[in-house]
Amino acid sequence: MRGQNESRPIVIKRRKVVAGDGHHGGAWKVAYADFVTAMMAFFLMLWLLGSTTDDQRKGLADYFSPTVPVHRVSGGGDGLDGGDTVVAPENLAGEHAQPGIDATLSGDDAAETHARSAAAQDEPPLESIEAMLNTAAQAHAQGAEMLRHLLIRMTEDGLQIELFDLDDSPLFTPGTAEPMPVLRALGGLLAEVVALVSNPITLDGHVRAHAVVEREDRAWELSMSRPQVMRQLLEEDGVLSRRFLHLTGHGDRRPVAGNPVSPRNNRLVLLLRTPAAAPPARPGPF
Repeated sequence: MRGQNESRPIVIKRRKVVAGDGHHGGAWKVAYADFVTAMMAFFLMLWLLGSTTDDQRKGLADYFSPTVPVHRVSGGGDGLDGGDTVVAPENLAGEHAQPGIDATLSGDDAAETHARSAAAQDEPPLESIEAMLNTAAQAHAQGAEMLRHLLIRMTEDGLQIELFDLDDSPLFTPGTAEPMPVLRALGGLLAEVVALVSNPITLDGHVRAHAVVEREDRAWELSMSRPQVMRQLLEEDGVLSRRFLHLTGHGDRRPVAGNPVSPRNNRLVLLLRTPAAAPPARPGPF
């Protein structure tokens, strides 16, 4: 018993080794690198926007929109022709070449083109088109009904003529691109007045949204096919096909009424562009 009491207790010490200079992780370095890259891209974008012209920015905007090219003017490239076609004014042969006239035309076609260019100097201003439309509508049997579908205003890009549905009078058979009689009458009225000027034409199609999800969403299809139908109506009534720069469908993405399902959002926007505002069209199969 005495030996057991005099024995010293055994003490076990365990030391926890902490590496003070170990690895602390590198996630912050990745986050900082991403932040610097994003800032560099942001300032690069600002510099590019500041160094481009309005026409170039419009060309970029048209490139990313669902556009059907109808008239080829420019491809936007930097190759042999700098993105321009042979009909560009700077590429025309002769010091007296007129803008927009193809130097390769010959015979009756060239004479007709030069005659149209000379006649363009006597064209009425775009601001007078609205008064001409009202005068022409008064002489039409359905003039009052047609004017209900029109909204005309002058913009910085040219004269904008908007044709839209009414609750009791649609322009197209609902859900289709089949024109109603009122739209055919409007096509004849517009062609009569639009033929008095030679400004380039663009057509934009818009459709309304639906309150319920449809099995087949035809918004994009209708917004593209309806401007095509309007173009055909205008051409049948005498508007030259070469005047159409492009047709664009916007689906139901740009409602003009507060209620996205309102029939007022079913509309066509025809723009008579001023020469300075006419954007270059992308090359197409035409």
